[in-house]
Amino acid sequence: MNASALICLAHGSEETEAVITIDLLVRAEIDVTIASAATDGALILTCSRGVKIVADTPLVNVVDEDFDAIILPGGIKGAECFRDSPLVVEKIRTIHSQGKIIAAICASPAIVLEYHQLFPIGNMTGYPSMRDKIAPEKWIDRRVYFDERVNLLTSQGPATTFDFALKLIELLKGKEKAAEVAAQLVLPPGVNNYQHQQ
Repeated sequence: MNASALICLAHGSEETEAVITIDLLVRAEIDVTIASAATDGALILTCSRGVKIVADTPLVNVVDEDFDAIILPGGIKGAECFRDSPLVVEKIRTIHSQGKIIAAICASPAIVLEYHQLFPIGNMTGYPSMRDKIAPEKWIDRRVYFDERVNLLTSQGPATTFDFALKLIELLKGKEKAAEVAAQLVLPPGVNNYQHQQ
């Protein structure tokens, strides 16, 4: 059975983080479902910089389906929508209880995960200016960080999305698949391209 990922979107989500993550996961042949968590039920979502992204379905339609990972892009308004959505929070709890991966980037680790204390044990990173909203003992200052104790993957912002998505591919499909996708991207220095691990 192929790996599957649920990516939540809302009005105000950060489009770079959403699109890069979706694109790389699709390149890795992971089944991606884009679910709208918007309170108005819209499938056409206006992201943080005005770019419109079309979701596959409202979250309510897939909330009972099984996924190997749930992904929360950043963007303040989008993250606040996730925070205030009982469906999103419950889906995170369910996926976490199944031992699957929770992946959040930018504003979402602080605004969603830490706000609801979803990971009392679990270190994380996030957008640097949100550091004061994450308990000091949990904060890890890295571009991307995976806490294997709780299957929590977090990252810092738009430019770290390549690291974030490649790490997610590694977790879902292995280092070889991550290297295969990375080789297509002409990555800048500093981003793990997985080539040295072959």
